[in-house]
Amino acid sequence: MAIPPTDHVPENIIEVFADIWCPFTHVGLHMIEALRQRSGRTDIAIHVRAWPLELVNQRPMDPLSTRANATELRAQVAPGLFGAYLSPSTSADEAPTWFPASTLDALALAARAYRRDLATGEAVSFAVRRALFEEARDISSREVLAEIAADHDLDLPDDEDRAAVRADWAEGQSREVIGSPHFFKGADSKFCVALQISKDPVTGLSVQPNTAALEAFFTEFF
Repeated sequence: MAIPPTDHVPENIIEVFADIWCPFTHVGLHMIEALRQRSGRTDIAIHVRAWPLELVNQRPMDPLSTRANATELRAQVAPGLFGAYLSPSTSADEAPTWFPASTLDALALAARAYRRDLATGEAVSFAVRRALFEEARDISSREVLAEIAADHDLDLPDDEDRAAVRADWAEGQSREVIGSPHFFKGADSKFCVALQISKDPVTGLSVQPNTAALEAFFTEFF
């Protein structure tokens, strides 16, 4: 099914260059969505662009370090997230069996959804992250992606969608994206603006919500 590009682009767009298996993005997107709901700004669209970490780093994400980061995020910032992903039935020193081998096809599915329109793209971007972190589903599985695609009346991604992922990566490089998630408001940008992150060699990772900074960065929106 060929999906034509949308002709209507809302004036207010928050862009986020990110990967799906980045737990900091999962939290940051939920914080943006909560802020948007509180403000009643339904005219603001979230365009989640692909920043494919397995291409950036030339290797897949480490499942154990991802789990450790998700554990700290749940404990310090987001107690309502990562429920199934951090299920007590899984060991902290054992990689979850559903951790994806790749996110490229899932990113391509989101790109396909955005080619339909911003609302569908946003819905799929949230859905693939929910599948991984809240439903413990392997988003590198063709069957899982087919279910998500069908839920949004989409076909599975094709070569054009996969090329769009690499095009996002190239654009992100040209726009000096430094990691996932990197937020853009027009020409202004901020890496991981929703969270204040520090790492101490003794106490480990410290994460705090940075709602004030998030609101200040998007001040004309909210």
